[in-house]
Amino acid sequence: MSKDGVMLPKDFPQLQNDAFLRAARGEDTEHVPVWCMRQAGRYLPEFRESRAGKDFFETCRSPEACCELTLQPLRRFPFDAAIIFSDILVIPQAMGMDVQMVAGKGPTFPDPLKEPEDLQRLRAKVDVDKELDYVFKAITLTRHKIEGKVPLIGFTGAPWTLMSYMIEGGGSRTFSKAKRWLYRHPEASHMLLRMLTDVIVEYLLGQVAAGAQALQVFESHAGILGPVEFKEFSLPYLRDIARGVKDKLKEAGKDVPMIVFAKDAHYGLEDLSQSHYEVVGLDWTIDPRSARELTGGKVSLQGNMDPCALYAPKERISDIVKKMLEGFGTRGYIANLGHGLYPDMDPENVGAFVEAVHQHSKQMNKQM
Repeated sequence: MSKDGVMLPKDFPQLQNDAFLRAARGEDTEHVPVWCMRQAGRYLPEFRESRAGKDFFETCRSPEACCELTLQPLRRFPFDAAIIFSDILVIPQAMGMDVQMVAGKGPTFPDPLKEPEDLQRLRAKVDVDKELDYVFKAITLTRHKIEGKVPLIGFTGAPWTLMSYMIEGGGSRTFSKAKRWLYRHPEASHMLLRMLTDVIVEYLLGQVAAGAQALQVFESHAGILGPVEFKEFSLPYLRDIARGVKDKLKEAGKDVPMIVFAKDAHYGLEDLSQSHYEVVGLDWTIDPRSARELTGGKVSLQGNMDPCALYAPKERISDIVKKMLEGFGTRGYIANLGHGLYPDMDPENVGAFVEAVHQHSKQMNKQM
């Protein structure tokens, strides 16, 4: 369906493979579904070709470009889900901050937040439909173009992760400037986290309205916090996001599974399993059996092969996958990496990973 050449978020093609959605809800599946964080990425030659000479955030603002980049990995591999090509830092941009992608350096904020009074520079009320409509258009277009092959995942960065970038001005080994705020300016920190949470809830609801069939919240910098700080500055906002989104969706008669990925927050697994998300994503430093024990069967789990295992020969990848599947079991489980794919990885090895997940999980299901 289109109006004036713009695709409308309705009359989407029927979904043919719902294994990912069923696993997210803890239901039986014929095989363990699999997708990869950063599956639309620089490891693919066609991705590098599409992106050559183009500004990163300009690409993010082009629904056609985002759709094409999202679909590229599906043409190569039988993934069970796609994730829309975008970036977590579109939210600080929508709030009025300048963010640039600098070659060899990564995301950079030329004028980061330094002191609490800098919060006045941020838009008090963000019109999400106006500021982030390009993401919604990309999701709608991709839902149509994906032709129901697999579900489409929408995503956001979590408040603490976004806050840490906005204060630090980019990536950091210590994130000491951002953590300084937590200890020196706790009230201002909570004010910023609340502002971000409110925008994120509206943003995720907009993604579902546009056609997203699942949502992932990336708390990529959870591991910088200790258990006490995590419980004060991350967890409450992660819970508020899930509750806020689910309450609104319930009013509209919709139900979309949500995934939370709090990297390196081992100490928070039990809490995360009681935070209104259907799925908890895991990094590679957590033992699958321990994760099952800590989450007590309350949620499905996603992860968690070390991305660097993809540098191994294909036979070794198959063995590593088999062991991972034996640790997690095949129910209430979505296979993934413990973090995103790296640019120098061989696409053939990514294919071997996907094939091993499908093959071994089908065999395990037959033996049950």
